[in-house]
Amino acid sequence: MDQFYGYGIYAISLLTVGGMYAILTLGLNLQWGFAGLFNAGIAGFFAVGAYVTAILTKPEAPEHLGGYGLPMAPAIAVAMLVAAAIAWAIGRICIRLRSDYLAIATIGIAEILRLILKNETWATNGPRGISSIPRAFEYLPDPWDKLAFMALVLVTVLVIYLALEKAWRSPWGRVMTAIRDSEDAARAAGKDVESFRLQAFVLGSALMALGGAYYGQYTKYFGPDSSDPASVTFLVWVMLIAGGSANNRGAVLGAFLLWTIWSGTQIVTGWLPREISLFGVAIPDVPVRAAYLRIFLIGLVLQVVLQRYSKGILPETRPAVLGRRITRGPEPGRQG
Repeated sequence: MDQFYGYGIYAISLLTVGGMYAILTLGLNLQWGFAGLFNAGIAGFFAVGAYVTAILTKPEAPEHLGGYGLPMAPAIAVAMLVAAAIAWAIGRICIRLRSDYLAIATIGIAEILRLILKNETWATNGPRGISSIPRAFEYLPDPWDKLAFMALVLVTVLVIYLALEKAWRSPWGRVMTAIRDSEDAARAAGKDVESFRLQAFVLGSALMALGGAYYGQYTKYFGPDSSDPASVTFLVWVMLIAGGSANNRGAVLGAFLLWTIWSGTQIVTGWLPREISLFGVAIPDVPVRAAYLRIFLIGLVLQVVLQRYSKGILPETRPAVLGRRITRGPEPGRQG
């Protein structure tokens, strides 16, 4: 019985964290899939959402800023607004850059945010991070608290998905794809290209902060290592590319699929012996060393998927004039 209970808790955890990554991939899809903006600073906005929510909801503590006692919903809303304001300031400076230069700029900005959050000890407790972060529904008995939080995350994913699907079919979404496919043509048609791109960047960054806010609650701890680019920025990009860029269903599918693989490999590495002998040479700490192969495995999965599905498992589709849906043809060179 205990074994089945453990499997159930693991399934809840898988769906909960998978839902958080789905929020991140939907935010990235809004930026890259809709508007062609190459944001390589996902980890920065993710961290902002987690830290701001933790500071606003935690009781007063001597080691970091806090004691505001805000309810969870207003705290998350403020975290998203802070991330949106930061994204707006960044976008006003960088949004005119082409995709490769924008990627370099957002990597640098994410690193600046990470260093600020790591070194401002009075606000974030520095390298030690913030612990005992309040979580929604934690007053419920186990496992109902975990089930309720999972339901909250999955309902949030559904609401964001439906909203983005509606936006995708709206005139706003059509302008976004026009800008993505041919910025010069959209500008010649009288569209304010910079304004539309800035909107996509701000909204996508706010969703990334929402994912970070949920993650901090779920783990009840957030520190500098929690926003490691390998497990946030890199993994989210792989999820979107494998699932299908510019397809909201593909973004959600890629998030759950890749997170299941990522999480499953962690279990497998835990089964390995602590030491093995290879060609007469003793290799210690095998589970620790094998953990680094997870990134290689995710890259390998991406290669296999793209060999079979060049545009992702669920490629972009567009509404046709007569109400049918058509799959996007050969992708022209994107301009960012």
